[in-house]
Amino acid sequence: MRTQFLLAFQLVAAISFGQVKPVVLPPAPQFTADEKSKIIDYWSQPGRYQITTPADAIDKGLWQVRLTVRGSQWLMAYNKARKVSAPPTQNAQPANELQQGWESWVVAKLNRDRWDALVAAQDANERILGKRVPNPDKTIPSAEPPQPGPIPDALLALAGDPPKFAEATVPMEKDVTFDDVTLTYQDNVRVSNPRYTYYRFSQGVNSEGVAVKEMSTERLDHLFRLADVSESEAKIMRAVSILEGGFDAINTYDTGFVSVGFIQFACLREGAGSLGEMMIEYKNNNPDDFQRDLRQYGIDVQPNGLLDVLDLQTGAELFGPDAAQKIIEDARLIAVFQRAGLKSDSFIAAQIRSAKNQFFPNDTISVSVGNQTLTGRVSDIIKSEAGLATLMDRKVNTGHLDPLLSVVTDVARSSNIQDFSDLANHEMEIVQRMKYRKNYLDDSTLTQPVGDRLSRNVTNPSRKGKRGSRGGG
Repeated sequence: MRTQFLLAFQLVAAISFGQVKPVVLPPAPQFTADEKSKIIDYWSQPGRYQITTPADAIDKGLWQVRLTVRGSQWLMAYNKARKVSAPPTQNAQPANELQQGWESWVVAKLNRDRWDALVAAQDANERILGKRVPNPDKTIPSAEPPQPGPIPDALLALAGDPPKFAEATVPMEKDVTFDDVTLTYQDNVRVSNPRYTYYRFSQGVNSEGVAVKEMSTERLDHLFRLADVSESEAKIMRAVSILEGGFDAINTYDTGFVSVGFIQFACLREGAGSLGEMMIEYKNNNPDDFQRDLRQYGIDVQPNGLLDVLDLQTGAELFGPDAAQKIIEDARLIAVFQRAGLKSDSFIAAQIRSAKNQFFPNDTISVSVGNQTLTGRVSDIIKSEAGLATLMDRKVNTGHLDPLLSVVTDVARSSNIQDFSDLANHEMEIVQRMKYRKNYLDDSTLTQPVGDRLSRNVTNPSRKGKRGSRGGG
């Protein structure tokens, strides 16, 4: 007995001091063999999943111009290396004269790459279709641009040798048919910004769904009442969701990996994230509806938030990153989420509840002023709907409230704030300096902060967590 105790003590000590790595148990399977068979049988039925060339290929061409994944990755690394950033729909500007020279070269290469990709697509389409399509759009020069010339040495040392920023590729159409609806997607998504830095998966798809702003007031009131949120909270979430999509919106092509719903809950690289949290909330509170909407089609979630899906061909159960990758590769799985957003009020209510729990700006912050530390909740100093929407916009799109702490600290010190609650008197200044993708101070449907507006417009756009805002297709 004493020997067993000593061995156990030594093992614990070894783990504590890093000599032995603790054993990480694999996720427990959620699907029985019988359930797997039924799911595979369902998806094996004729007509459930069809992959074809797009219906508009004759007009737009089989071959089309697209941003490359490697090019998008290089552009993000380039921004990080030169320490500049911008919201997803904008391009980061050069910070100094040296960077202006780099930008000129990057733009020249981008223009040349898109021109070359267009010519390659037109040549291929002429051979196959007998017509030179597609026509150039506003992202492609109207006349042949010059070669960019050698890359600047300092840029090469900073960011490495860039790949092609554009290529000619063949998008494919994917039709997913349930018993009550057919959903259609195209892979090789065309993003509206030719230097979009978040494009990651050419096999991914997207759909903005039915926009919240297009839904009737009666319908929305019913859904938000079902989720048990207040009228003011509903106004704030509806305002932020305009930048994201509908309750049935989906995205599998960018840095969010798998994103779903009106706030674009994302699983990120780990295959969990805010999407996993939303699914846990739904499964725990509405297990029968969760089974009906997701699980019967091969989608589940682990108790720790890892996505859990079936390979619809082999029946293999995949978890976390592997599950996310399978959803990206197989449009049937992401279609399950979109169908739920279209057909299930309880799934929509779960989205609303989870959005409030995860993204409503009610964090606790501490501010150092002189020799004292002031601590309180963000909602104690940001009380207007416009202010809360401004912060929620950042939290939804970036995963955090940065740079709120530095802004509040600056205000507290410059105004000699002695009590945390006194920061509420400076809400207008804080909110104006926290503006991100949209200026909610100009939204007349939202209550506004008290106080005068600043003459300056200070922002600190960044994006490290979620892939919220989308390119245009």
